[in-house]
Amino acid sequence: MKAAHFTLNDQVGKVHELKSYEGKWVILYFYPKDMTPGCTQEACDFRDNINRLASANVVVFGISADDEKRHAKFAQKESLTFPLLADTDHAVCTAYGVWQKKKFMGREYDGIVRTTLIIDPEGNIAKRYDEVKVGGHVEEVLKDLTELQKGIHQS
Repeated sequence: MKAAHFTLNDQVGKVHELKSYEGKWVILYFYPKDMTPGCTQEACDFRDNINRLASANVVVFGISADDEKRHAKFAQKESLTFPLLADTDHAVCTAYGVWQKKKFMGREYDGIVRTTLIIDPEGNIAKRYDEVKVGGHVEEVLKDLTELQKGIHQS
């Protein structure tokens, strides 16, 4: 299945278009909110593995509905070295089916369900992780990515 195209700004105002990354593996991880415990842990886990990912020809993007200014503050506070994309109108989250009804303490609201996608060099969704649990997630993604890349090289 083809990944939905997007054009979004990151925390420093740089524009990123998915089609610009054809030929590379792309990890898109959607997370609910900057500077919250689970989202901070997930971002730091990707940060701590960024060299392993880059050496495997992978680019990482975090996407939430927070704006560029909040992303910049989060990236600086946590020393994040990859783009955090601002989807303030929820268009990309909606296109990927991660903007959903959620419940918390009896209250229902719309928000991002933590989701990760691995997109292959041809722009297809190679793997999707729904309702991600943060602990161990990046290791699982790295393991699956290795297997997916082996499969591409063998064909």
